[in-house]
Amino acid sequence: MVVTEEIGVPSWDLYELSIPCTVFGKPQPDLADPWYELRLCGTGSTGAGGTGGTDGTDEPFGLSVRTPYGLGDLAGADTVIVPSVPDACVEEGAPLPPGLVEALREAHAAGARMVSLCNGAFALAAAGLLDGRRATAHWQHTAQLAARHPLVRVDDSVLYVDDGDVLTSAGLTAGLDLCLHLVRRDLGAHVANQLARRMVVPAHRPGGQAQFIDLSEPATDDAGLSPVLEWARERLDQPLTVADLARRAVLSPRTFHRRVQAATGTTPLQWLLNQRLARAQSLLESTDLPVEKVGELSGLGTANNLRHHFLKQVGVSPSDYRKAFPRSAPPRPGAPTVLPGPSSAQPV
Repeated sequence: MVVTEEIGVPSWDLYELSIPCTVFGKPQPDLADPWYELRLCGTGSTGAGGTGGTDGTDEPFGLSVRTPYGLGDLAGADTVIVPSVPDACVEEGAPLPPGLVEALREAHAAGARMVSLCNGAFALAAAGLLDGRRATAHWQHTAQLAARHPLVRVDDSVLYVDDGDVLTSAGLTAGLDLCLHLVRRDLGAHVANQLARRMVVPAHRPGGQAQFIDLSEPATDDAGLSPVLEWARERLDQPLTVADLARRAVLSPRTFHRRVQAATGTTPLQWLLNQRLARAQSLLESTDLPVEKVGELSGLGTANNLRHHFLKQVGVSPSDYRKAFPRSAPPRPGAPTVLPGPSSAQPV
């Protein structure tokens, strides 16, 4: 496993770093013997895997990693895992640690299976290992990945992608899903299932990361549209059409379509559907209302219509989505408060 920040590993990255250590680093002789042999390979410049460099994080929870292994050891590995890269490489386009890209190329050429977790996909993409392949990353970074590496077929809806000798996962817990998938591939379903039981996690989660994407309206600087869009959000339980919204904005449907697409990056019809789905998600997360009532209050109509759009856009059924977000979870930021009551109750 590649450790790109040996000194001051940020607390946000510790989770992805610990997942492979937990799955592959602790022998499980009663499940499979031999187990995996895990080596942490540093990118530092003071010798093989040294800890050269300075602490670039202000976080009090970072830690230092010391390892005798360096990038030169990747070429002899059966599987290479890149759990993350420094945030500056993703957000600011800063260069990756020296030698990392070439080391990844050499490892792949030598026959290693290449794996990335979360934004580690940026390292595989920089090495050209994702060109022409379907891949994923944390949904907050997939747009950047696609823009920076147009030859990569980025899919932001899945938890992980298995493309044979190259595998990528979405962020955080999706990395655990992918690591368990690797165990399932290597050692069989029984071993993977038993390991998942020991870790007190599902052996396989339904759906993809689409269920975790915030579907609410993207920010817009079009002050003229904001009142109309807010007006529509307050009436999602009512029949609304794009023509209704255009009339409210005192614009022709064509001009309204162009303005909404420029401001939000999507069409008025898709914007309206996204708002209805976001309302349904909030209701499923924060109330015990039956699915039929959720469909009615969100403007998606019948329970069957709600299930259809949920499966298509979110990737799971409304009931599975509700299980993933227990009632105790706080509502999404900006989500409406719903007062359960008689059929006439409205979101406020």
